[in-house]
Amino acid sequence: MEARPRLLLVVVAIFMSISASGAAVINVKNYGAQGNGVNDDSKPLMAAWKAACGSAGAVTMVVTPGTYYIGPVQFHGPCKASTLTFQLQGTLKAATDLTRFGNDWIEFGWVNGLTVAGGVIDGQGAASWPFNKCPVRKDCKVLPTSVLFVNNQNTVVRDVTSVNPKFFHIALLSVKNIRMSGLKISAPSNSPNTDGIHIERSSGIQIMDTHISTGDDCISIGQGNDNVDIARVQCGPGHGMSVGSLGRYAGEGDVTRVHVRDMTFTGTMNGVRIKTWENSPSKSHAAHMVFENMVMKDVQNPIIIDQKYCPYYNCEHKYMSGVTIQDIQFKNIKGTATTPVAVLLRCGVPCQGLVLQDVDLRYKGQGGTSTKCENAKAKYVGYQFPKPCP
Repeated sequence: MEARPRLLLVVVAIFMSISASGAAVINVKNYGAQGNGVNDDSKPLMAAWKAACGSAGAVTMVVTPGTYYIGPVQFHGPCKASTLTFQLQGTLKAATDLTRFGNDWIEFGWVNGLTVAGGVIDGQGAASWPFNKCPVRKDCKVLPTSVLFVNNQNTVVRDVTSVNPKFFHIALLSVKNIRMSGLKISAPSNSPNTDGIHIERSSGIQIMDTHISTGDDCISIGQGNDNVDIARVQCGPGHGMSVGSLGRYAGEGDVTRVHVRDMTFTGTMNGVRIKTWENSPSKSHAAHMVFENMVMKDVQNPIIIDQKYCPYYNCEHKYMSGVTIQDIQFKNIKGTATTPVAVLLRCGVPCQGLVLQDVDLRYKGQGGTSTKCENAKAKYVGYQFPKPCP
């Protein structure tokens, strides 16, 4: 009767080791992962996750150097581990067959105390981009996001590289308290809907010291978010930094307490932008936001509020947006614009509590820059170039 416990200890020792810090270490190679870029490693990685998630204490799941070809995978909790680190030392490479996918490629969900660190996440999106009709069709089929964090709490994401997603690089959905830093996010400037980081229905978001060059928004803050802090992000190429689009669907939540600072935009379509749809089916607020210490380098639209947002061709512009914009500050924003209108404040119902302080935006072409306003009740403080609206 003594043989079974001893055998069990031997088996556990084979599949799990202990790091110098005392954390249990689970190596995906012990669960059959090949890492050769050819064999499908989806099941071995999920088996390793199941073992890590089911282990008590501090646990690290190590994806050792190599290229791991995988289809959609779900790394879900809740987990027994007090902290769980997903240590990516190699490359995760997405399958290209779209029939294998639902909405996402890699999901981290329902985990408290998760860290995702290092490595490369390659969505192999180029083969899928021709099938993306979202830029022209409102009822389009959405392609898979590379990495979705859903219903996680107390998460750290650091030093991860994401390239060529089929749709978004990273999406945060119903996440509480996440710190993201040292990310490198890239896709060609003509890749459709490849937002760098999209945030929705989340709170306590920090994004720091990150470089994003992609085909859509570097960072997009969707509906239902509170307490978002973004600093020292390099953006470009891409569509810039957006709050929105908001007001498209019924029951959207407010977006409040957004602080964006020390960003540089290079060759982007927009700098900082708030965009809302007209004819919103329900009402919401976008409020209490500060955008400060921004450098614009050859940006088409450095500062823009657009409450008549519509990316399609048949936009009638007949109705007001149901999103109320209030208490928005643009402070110390400088650089060059590639269109004459450097500041566009196009509000539906009057925007309330707008402040522009120390704005210096110069047109890269012949002539000067200008400001255009609709229903914008703004206060101007300090130096202003272009001249503010009367």
